[in-house]
Amino acid sequence: MNIIHKAENHVFGLFKDKLSPDYIYHNFNHTLRVVKNVQDIAKAEGISDENAEPMILAAWFHDSAYIDGPLNHEERSSVLAVDFLTANGYPADKAELVASLIKITKLGTEPRTKEEKIMRDSDCSHFADGNYCDLSQLLREEWRLTQGKVFTDLEWGLINRNVLVHEHRFYSHYGKEKLQPLKEANIAKIQKEISKLYIEAEEKKLDADKKDKKDKQKKEKENKPERGIDTMFRVTLGNHTRLSDIADSKANILLSVNAIIISVSLSTLIPKLDSPTNAHLIIPTFVLMLFSVICIIFAILSTRPKVTSGTFTRKDIEDRKVNLLFFGNFYKMPLDEYEWAVNEMMKDSNYLYGSMIKDLYFLGLVLNRKYKLLRITYTIFMIGIITSVLAFVFAFKRM
Repeated sequence: MNIIHKAENHVFGLFKDKLSPDYIYHNFNHTLRVVKNVQDIAKAEGISDENAEPMILAAWFHDSAYIDGPLNHEERSSVLAVDFLTANGYPADKAELVASLIKITKLGTEPRTKEEKIMRDSDCSHFADGNYCDLSQLLREEWRLTQGKVFTDLEWGLINRNVLVHEHRFYSHYGKEKLQPLKEANIAKIQKEISKLYIEAEEKKLDADKKDKKDKQKKEKENKPERGIDTMFRVTLGNHTRLSDIADSKANILLSVNAIIISVSLSTLIPKLDSPTNAHLIIPTFVLMLFSVICIIFAILSTRPKVTSGTFTRKDIEDRKVNLLFFGNFYKMPLDEYEWAVNEMMKDSNYLYGSMIKDLYFLGLVLNRKYKLLRITYTIFMIGIITSVLAFVFAFKRM
């Protein structure tokens, strides 16, 4: 029986007789996977069977010390390997090579030789395994059973992502070309799961917040009249805001249309007026442009904002003279002064509702001004279009 078969039987006996059943990841199955990975990568890297032998032996023994726990198992595994190989007459220099290859499987060490790179990539090739997530769950459960470490799904996902992205890389040519793309696919799967868990956590938090809010509302004394007043103000203010948006949209339409008319006139009609044959178009063209300019002026007037001083004094607040719901009354004030003023307003329901009433009233005045100017603008636009068309018709008839 050759030394590799002897090593396989020896390690199998160690795990069968001495390894705790709680090690559901670091067991003979994991060792078998690493041995196969060594054989596959060594073959792909062009390593002969003779030169691959120390790596295969190192793969069989690399986790053998788990029979006494995980702490510094690489060092202890290398000792077990050297003892076994020496007892079986294996050359001392090759036994030391096996020991060094076992030690290189420790994360944080830097492989230098081709054999060390193959050994490290073989031990970590599960990062590129299609069943990586399932293998990862075995390790998570093993840590819970053997070390008492408990992680939430999100914590475990973040740990895995950190290891794959920041703490690990492949070293051999095979690892970089074949395993790295598969590892990146696993990183993408982990990131997708993390994103899903973040969303679920946020939804749970929102549900908890809603439940707390609902419980708080149940405990508070219901005040139906105040609730109806709040609804009235909310709906009315919403309607005013929508009407203001509609007015601004109508003004923007007029601005755009008349700007296009002027642009077309400047680029198409006016350059042709120098010709004596087009002299009859001068008056209709300028009539058209005049009405367009007037429309633009009125449209701008309807949307031009009017902002007040933006300041108030504490006396104004005490005398209930300032409407703090309108930004034009406070935008120049420091934050602490505004916070104090709003707190003072919230202490007095009459002041609060009075401010909301003023807000509604002055919004109404603004809307009245906007729609009055818009009505004038649309009238001018209509008259201008009709007049311009008649002027062009008259001009062509006089030709």
